Amino acid sequence: TSEPEYWKKVEELTKGYPSTLNMIFPEVYLGNGNEDGRILSINRTMHEYLEKGILKPQEPGFIYINRSTSKGKSRKGIIMALDLEKYDYAKGSQSLIRATEGTVTERIPPRVRIRKNAELELPHVMILIDDPGHTVIEPVAEVIEAAGDSYKLYDFELMMGGGHIKGYKIQDEKLILKILEALDKLASREVFNEKYSVGNDKSLLLFAVGDGNHSLATAKECWNLLKETLPESELKNHPARYALVEVVNIHDTGLEFEPIHRVAFNVDKNDFINEAKNYYSNNGMSPSIIECSSEGEMLLKAQELKSKASTHVIRCINEDSFFILAVGNPIHNIEVGTFQSFLDEYAKKHEEIKIDYIHGDDAVKKLGSRKGNMGFFLPVPAKEDLFKTVILEGALPRKTFSMGEAEEKRYYLECRKIK
Repeated sequence: TSEPEYWKKVEELTKGYPSTLNMIFPEVYLGNGNEDGRILSINRTMHEYLEKGILKPQEPGFIYINRSTSKGKSRKGIIMALDLEKYDYAKGSQSLIRATEGTVTERIPPRVRIRKNAELELPHVMILIDDPGHTVIEPVAEVIEAAGDSYKLYDFELMMGGGHIKGYKIQDEKLILKILEALDKLASREVFNEKYSVGNDKSLLLFAVGDGNHSLATAKECWNLLKETLPESELKNHPARYALVEVVNIHDTGLEFEPIHRVAFNVDKNDFINEAKNYYSNNGMSPSIIECSSEGEMLLKAQELKSKASTHVIRCINEDSFFILAVGNPIHNIEVGTFQSFLDEYAKKHEEIKIDYIHGDDAVKKLGSRKGNMGFFLPVPAKEDLFKTVILEGALPRKTFSMGEAEEKRYYLECRKIK
């Protein structure tokens, strides 16, 4: 949302060609006016692409994908539809499909307006499974890739530095059954309790939403609205009851968690520091500010501070300085929770401030060093701890982590009819 030039370039590249860009509503344009016109255009384009055969129907099944990023990493996934009746994004949810971060409910209504009359969905959602034994995706990947091109749907370079992607149809009943049996075992009470060392009072968690939580929440809300109008006979198999996602093993070596940083616009440094000190002190924590002469010094001092027990460290930048916000005796488990709790309170008091969530250190430096801005570098939690944290403590603070940097995210490729 802070880089509209990216989307302008995408528009230039796709102009005059069929493109999934014409069937999505990039978040950068939300609130910019003419939303109704853009939504109407999206719906018309979906209908046109279906009528003209631009979109090619496939037989029922899964799609296995192998994505190589520009950094040379390879990530495997399976595209499948999940039952929205098994998903609940509410705080404290105990559903089989669960959010990993807090859902901002205000972000759902505009997305509902986009989806409710759409004929198709284009999945942006990535779902994680905790499969350290590599039992679900990897065995199927071996079979498909050994078979050569017989399963292949597509194989091409992605635009704008996105790397390369290959997609393969999974229609063989034996392969599909193999995937389902592995998922079933992964969701068994015995395996669950052994893996997480929790008692029977904790509900099973099989699928954790790693990316696209608000898109999945929108699908859920649209289904909730629609099912009230349907006869009982249509509830089980209505296409809108399900949402298309990419399922990825959290232990895939090509999946790296990246931090999501923050940039504040229209903020005064001295006021920010004073209020931060007051907030943390009033909540029983011990804040301190360490000014640094350079980015290198800030990195070194941050590393030293992190070695101390019970200290959360946030590196900060503005137009003319580098400094560290160190919080001793934090009441939250991770740095993002410690910082976000204050940032939310501060933003409530200052309506002129805008907060944006940024991927990549360079983007934070570029935006945070502009006059009137401040950038904040947040660390990333260990991905191995993600499922147990969600099981024991519920959803993490919003925008805690990202699965890869911006250009590594899912591209809009497959579509599924929901009407």
